[in-house]
Amino acid sequence: MIGPPTNTRVWIAAGVTDLRRGFTGLSALVESKLEQKPFSGHVFVFRGRRGDLIKVLWYDGDGLCLFAKRLERGRFVWPQAASGTVSLTRAQLSMLLEGIDWRRPERTWEPQLSV
Repeated sequence: MIGPPTNTRVWIAAGVTDLRRGFTGLSALVESKLEQKPFSGHVFVFRGRRGDLIKVLWYDGDGLCLFAKRLERGRFVWPQAASGTVSLTRAQLSMLLEGIDWRRPERTWEPQLSV
C-alpha cells in the first residue's frame, strides 16, 4: 500500500460494515456514522462480517483511494465495540494489515544490556 503522509490519522470503524459498498457508500458512512470528512486525508478502515476482509478509504489529495485486503487464514483483530471509532498509529495500521494483534504487540526477544 502507498503510505499516507506522516501526520495522517487512522480511524477504525468499530463494528461490522457491509463491504459491498464502494467509494460512495463508505464515504457516506464516514460522514454519518464516524462524523468525519472523507476528503480530510485521514485513513478510514472497515471490516466485513466474517472478519477476513477489510477495506481502507483514503483521500490522497487527488482523489479517493479504496484498498481491500482479504486474509487467506485467520481474522483481522477488531475492537469489541459495536459502534464508534478507534484511532490507530501508522505502526498499528501496518500490524493490522499483516493480521497481527495491534492491541498487544509482543517482542520476540528481550533486549539485553551489554557492558
